[in-house]
Amino acid sequence: MREPEVERREDGERRREQDEAVRDIARLRVGDVRVAGGKGANLGELRAAGVDVPHGFVVTAQAYLDAMSRAGVRRALIERMKTVDADDSAALAAGSDEARAMIAKAGVPDALRAAIVRAYRSLGDPTTRVAVRSSATMEDSAGTSFAGMNETFTGVAGDAAVVDAVQRCWQSLWGRRVVAYRAAQGLTEEPAIAVVVQRLVESERAGVMFTADPSTGERGHVVIEASWGLGEAVVSGMVEPDTYVVDKSSGAILSARVGTKALEIVANVRREVEPERARRRALDDAELKALATLGARIEQHYGKPQDIEWAIAGGRIWIVQSRPITALEHAHPTAANRTSGAPLLRGLGASPGRRSGRVRVLASAEQGHLLEKGEILVATMTSPDWMLALRRAGAIVTDAGGMTCHAAIVSRELRIPCVVGTRDATRFLRDGEVVTVDGNAGRVLAGEIVGPSAIATPGAHEPVVEAGPTPMSPFARAGATPDRMVSARGELFAVAAIEPLATSVYVNVHSPEGIEEIAAGPVDGVGLLRAESMLAEALEGAHPRTLIEEGRAREVVARMSESVLRIARAFGSRPVVYRTYDFRTNEFRALRGGKDWEPHEENPMIGYRGAFRYVKDASIFGLELDVLAQVREQQPNVHVMIPFVRTTWELEAVLERIAKHALGRERGLKKWVMAEVPSVVFRIPEYAKLGIDGVSIGSNDLTQLVLGVDRDSAVCAELFDERDEAVLDTIRRIVEAARASRLTSSLCGQAPTTYPEYASHLVRFGIDSISVSPDALFAARAAIGRAERKMLLDATRR
Repeated sequence: MREPEVERREDGERRREQDEAVRDIARLRVGDVRVAGGKGANLGELRAAGVDVPHGFVVTAQAYLDAMSRAGVRRALIERMKTVDADDSAALAAGSDEARAMIAKAGVPDALRAAIVRAYRSLGDPTTRVAVRSSATMEDSAGTSFAGMNETFTGVAGDAAVVDAVQRCWQSLWGRRVVAYRAAQGLTEEPAIAVVVQRLVESERAGVMFTADPSTGERGHVVIEASWGLGEAVVSGMVEPDTYVVDKSSGAILSARVGTKALEIVANVRREVEPERARRRALDDAELKALATLGARIEQHYGKPQDIEWAIAGGRIWIVQSRPITALEHAHPTAANRTSGAPLLRGLGASPGRRSGRVRVLASAEQGHLLEKGEILVATMTSPDWMLALRRAGAIVTDAGGMTCHAAIVSRELRIPCVVGTRDATRFLRDGEVVTVDGNAGRVLAGEIVGPSAIATPGAHEPVVEAGPTPMSPFARAGATPDRMVSARGELFAVAAIEPLATSVYVNVHSPEGIEEIAAGPVDGVGLLRAESMLAEALEGAHPRTLIEEGRAREVVARMSESVLRIARAFGSRPVVYRTYDFRTNEFRALRGGKDWEPHEENPMIGYRGAFRYVKDASIFGLELDVLAQVREQQPNVHVMIPFVRTTWELEAVLERIAKHALGRERGLKKWVMAEVPSVVFRIPEYAKLGIDGVSIGSNDLTQLVLGVDRDSAVCAELFDERDEAVLDTIRRIVEAARASRLTSSLCGQAPTTYPEYASHLVRFGIDSISVSPDALFAARAAIGRAERKMLLDATRR
């Protein structure tokens, strides 16, 4: 029988061993990277230097290795991953999944679990909210940042939840993107991971600070990005943050770009920010100077420029991470060699996803033939005559534009990444250089970022990965199984969970590209078939009047008919609403021969376009009527919609032209008008008397005209907001007027695609259908379902 004293001594040694496996941050220093990982070591160093760092502890890297050894899987993990080819996405996924399953089965040893719980309880009561963050031993160094690759969990509370989050951080060490990144960096040593657990800073504002400009290499500047709520909104690319540049020596504010901070995370809940606050500066001058001063102090302590994450709560600045800025010495606009991963440009993330490729800067659509398939198209702005080139692009970057500009809309429909509003991409980027376009974060990075991009999947701890060089089906993504589908934005949905809705859900399309896959989804039809892209392709770069004069009108009709017919067939009997062409004069003038036919306008956005063009010159409109008449002989599910209708007399003249054409004799033809001009609120009863069957709200143009903001303007982008109360009230009036006149009402603008919760307003107004980009289909259906259920619940409570 063992002596009690011996047992007590051995218990004490085990207790000390486990307590050593869980270190208070205050005990760590920068040299403890092997113990606490880069993040944990730096936080301990900062705390010792007198910087405000939230109290917490680190579950050491050795604790992870010991846990794997005791479970008998440590060697198996290494051997399994040796056989994985990181360039083979299927092999990578299989190897990663097996490794993560091994760690899940290994679990957390009981003694370590007890030590974690003791350390957690020392931070407060059992409901204390903490952030649980991975801290790999190879991350946050000057050469390998692993930025955002390993898992982080915020708002975790409770003993079991904290232990579970630690284990999930362990699993992220073997995530697909992390394995791919290690392979790309040539890292062959056994990886290990520590886990940082800190009291959560419930911040009012948060963001990132660079103590040197990462895009120019200017070391006298501090660049600060800021948004509302928790910093996760900024580092994940969820919002377009404010971007400030502060002079390090004088504290002068050199520039302030206010982003549209449409979302925030508060108490672990993602919520919309009211429009007025979304466009307000997140930081005042005094706060910027205080942050810049603190950043300079941290940089001086480390002796090198830093990438710092900060948070402000109750007027106090907290630092939650600091690491060296990777490859700063190569970041300079005039440098011949820009190091891979260095941020080059920031704009608006207009279409999600990440794609690498060679830059091709084009000055006009006439140069489109120079673009090779998969190259990154860089232009001042695009218009419909760019379509032949856009379909070959791997990604799109523009100087100008906002979330509803041509490049933004088309890229979402093509399902390729896009960043707009960069201001000087055409000046800054060079033909042939390799860059990575990150449409999620709205950034252009130097070089090829090896490894697939991650798309967040609600409820999943390993992001679904978007891989492959070509656009993917929105319903066939990595992570999908026979009973699950993943949308183009990465949302994961169970097929069985797709519920029937009272509100019809349509899609917006502009070409037959990938239409069969789109039509295979849970969609009720096409609410907006844009003519411009197909017409531009059929015209082969020439103005339509030029081709008519050359006697080639039949060629145009034949090409257009083929494209429209393919789309109509894909949807069977489901409706396809074809919007007739809405080229503006500046777009038409860019075509061959365009200057012979088009007037010059200072503001073509509100000029010679839409229905008024058909009244003044019926020749091009006549080609479209020929197309629709031919298509309806085989597919009577195609209907016609007239855009940009300002007055009753215009519409009456257009409808008269349709009536005199063979198309007008087609039985069952539905005629719609776009509701884009505010005058439609007044004229809907008159339109109904003329025989109109439905109105479709174009929220992009409607917002432009209600708020007086050019929707193509990058300068005024922050003013353009489809969620403005005046815009919503106008939409409500249109829907109510349509219902009173027994017309069908729909909305086919960008708002429900950009803001899925926008659908709740439309359902409440009583709209009949909503049409969205294919990549937003699942999110829109989910939002509509929630809104309909809430209305039903509210009705039962009355």
